[in-house]
Amino acid sequence: MRAARYHEYGGTDTLVVEQAPDPSPGPGEIRIRVTAAGVNPVDWKVRNGSVRDFLPVDLPAIPGRDAVGLVDAIGEGVDSVGIGDRVFGLGGVTGATAELAVLSAWAPAPANWSDAEAAAAGLASVTALGGLKALGPLEGRTLLIEGAAGGVGGAAVEIARALGATVIGTASERNHAYLTSLGAVPVTYGAGLSERLAVLAPNGIDLVLDAAASGSLPDLVEIAGGPDRVVTVADHVNAQRLGVRVANAVNDSTLLAEAARLGGQGRYVPRIEQSYPLEDIAKAHAASERGHVRGKIVVTV
Repeated sequence: MRAARYHEYGGTDTLVVEQAPDPSPGPGEIRIRVTAAGVNPVDWKVRNGSVRDFLPVDLPAIPGRDAVGLVDAIGEGVDSVGIGDRVFGLGGVTGATAELAVLSAWAPAPANWSDAEAAAAGLASVTALGGLKALGPLEGRTLLIEGAAGGVGGAAVEIARALGATVIGTASERNHAYLTSLGAVPVTYGAGLSERLAVLAPNGIDLVLDAAASGSLPDLVEIAGGPDRVVTVADHVNAQRLGVRVANAVNDSTLLAEAARLGGQGRYVPRIEQSYPLEDIAKAHAASERGHVRGKIVVTV
């Protein structure tokens, strides 16, 4: 199969598109013929070696964790899908940006999602749902999402709105119209946030989801009124110090199915910043590394 790979840790110049061995699904896994794969910040952090102490990979490695495609092989014990079914989902830390990928968690891709949208949904949706569920019931609550314009933040905005929350989202001013289109009340992040929120939410903020890891967690705890009302999906270091819960992304087919249900209802539509062909994998990673991404970056295969 053709795949993007890197043979050593390093910059985007380590990425090549070449022939690689076909993977095989193990028990409880499936293999898909990939049509598109997501690009997430963890992909380039793994590739450049900055997280190798706790996310080591065997080299050469294929970047990518989430993808969409048609099932073409089924592992032992799997009876929930058939050959040819269109699914989206998650595999290991690596392996998705290739013609064939193995998934350990998946759900049927909604017919109204394009391949790019379905590829963008895997990691973003389970991360957002994990964080939101850790906060408890959202119906009638006012939720502040820090970093609401990114891939995870944007997914959290739409899903939280679907679950009955009033959502205020922080972002730079250039992304305020985008947040409004997602259903959030936009507010600029940074110094003076508490004062701006006092105007937007005079009855206070009930809950906070941090999707930014911008160093603002102490301020978010103060805004919420205590660490028990805050969850982060990004800032592990400050969370431990402050007693804030961390919601880690997990390969959970139930969460993917919930995201798909909302997608099928038109209540969650993964947003795409840019799509690149497989041959431009280095450009896709470079764009993700530059940051300020509105929605998700995907690679078509």
